[in-house]
Amino acid sequence: MKIQQVEIFAIHLPLIEPFVISYATYDSMPSIILKVTTDTGIIGYGEAVPDEHVTGETWESTYAVLKNQLVPAIIGANPLEFEKIHDKMNKIVKDVPAAKAAIDIACFDIAGKALQVPVYQLLGGRYHEKFPITHVLSIGTPEAMADEAADRVEMGYRSFKMKVGTEVVRDVARIKAVRERVGDNIAIRVDVNQGWGNASTTLQGLRAMKDLNIDWLEQPVDSEDIDGMVEIKSKSDVTLMIDEGLRGVREMREIIAKRAADKVNIKLMKCGGIYPAMKLAVMAEMAGIECQVGSMVESSVGSAAGFHVAFSKKIMTSVELTGPLKFSKDVGNLHYDVPFICLNEKSGLGIDVDEEILKELCQFSTVVTA
Repeated sequence: MKIQQVEIFAIHLPLIEPFVISYATYDSMPSIILKVTTDTGIIGYGEAVPDEHVTGETWESTYAVLKNQLVPAIIGANPLEFEKIHDKMNKIVKDVPAAKAAIDIACFDIAGKALQVPVYQLLGGRYHEKFPITHVLSIGTPEAMADEAADRVEMGYRSFKMKVGTEVVRDVARIKAVRERVGDNIAIRVDVNQGWGNASTTLQGLRAMKDLNIDWLEQPVDSEDIDGMVEIKSKSDVTLMIDEGLRGVREMREIIAKRAADKVNIKLMKCGGIYPAMKLAVMAEMAGIECQVGSMVESSVGSAAGFHVAFSKKIMTSVELTGPLKFSKDVGNLHYDVPFICLNEKSGLGIDVDEEILKELCQFSTVVTA
């Protein structure tokens, strides 16, 4: 089996509401969808959702590197040879993990369909039966965030990821407002997205919210400041998670060596896809560090890929792949039983892609053939 043709679609996924985090506000999510066709007629889909603040890639640069470098290099390749494909991509261009993830995910979709098994069967089999879905609260006023949280509790949600990272005093007020509104039995995870800058400011924030019973604090300092994470971890008893500070094997080695976090947030767009994500999960498991599969707000394509990784590994204790729930229109049909997700047993990624919606959301596209 060989890759015969790749169609590249640059799309905008429309959000129901703006997504606001410490460094950006999104009215829609830019994404790249790949449609990969083999000489046997099997079609696999992949996705890249780049973020210049995290991976150094833009929507435009990702489209260009796929069109001009990566996709031409894999035409004629066997999509089941994951190690060889990644080695080839890594020799052509350094980094660009979101672009590589699109190819990786499409290859796994093809492999599952060719072998007539779900992707999680290719990763060790299904371990988890279902995962609770955490609702993400975008940055807003304390009152607005508390109101949204209360509404979601009525819908059945039992955990929230609060986006903060503007200014510590205001952020603590936001967290306090949500805690007071939802009570003590709802899990609150706080994601700073590097917004508190350094260890000193972070420790100030932790002291101010010591009675608010948060589940964990995620990436409070700059992504390059691993030593800052070490300092925070040594001076606080709050569970600490690294997100933007973990991209690949090099960072994971340093995190493990310095015991810089209790949890790591593995994202396919940061590390290059399903195959590299499994390597990071094994490294974390060996070191006794819990893992989460996180989101760059992907469509059903990228989200399904992340879920297959999460469902296959015992060390995966949480997921935050809620992109499809945030879109007013999606290219795929990943199904959520809110507030849970239970993957089906269909082959490959287990989703169908609506070609009409894909074309409707497409801004520009190209076809690369043998």
